[in-house]
Amino acid sequence: QVQLVESGGGSVQAGGSLRLSCAFSGYTYSDNCMGWFRQAPGKEREGVAAIYTGDGSTYYADSVKGRFTIAQANAKNTVYLQMNSLKPEDTAMYYCAVDSSFARSCYGGTWNSVYGYAYWGQGTQVTVSS
Repeated sequence: QVQLVESGGGSVQAGGSLRLSCAFSGYTYSDNCMGWFRQAPGKEREGVAAIYTGDGSTYYADSVKGRFTIAQANAKNTVYLQMNSLKPEDTAMYYCAVDSSFARSCYGGTWNSVYGYAYWGQGTQVTVSS
């Protein structure tokens, strides 16, 4: 059974920082594609960043490049999303997810598609005010 739990969300002013954490368990193989997605009210869920734990490759949406960093703790079952220089448009519910095809979402170039991920956390709210 795969389980993911997000934490670290909150309310900050524009320009502030937050670090989101995703604790995961129940994997049947060691190498995974793990993604962070976000969804604002009335909008589609979009990919923010992803990491392939096999070699550490990372992927980012253009809207967050240079501001967000995804990383996995060494020898730990935790993935982080460090968010700096936050903007009001970053306000959303943030979800972490694990793909369902042996990391195909990452090495196959579809890291930002929700259809490649079968396991999702419940989300953590991020609110950025002006």
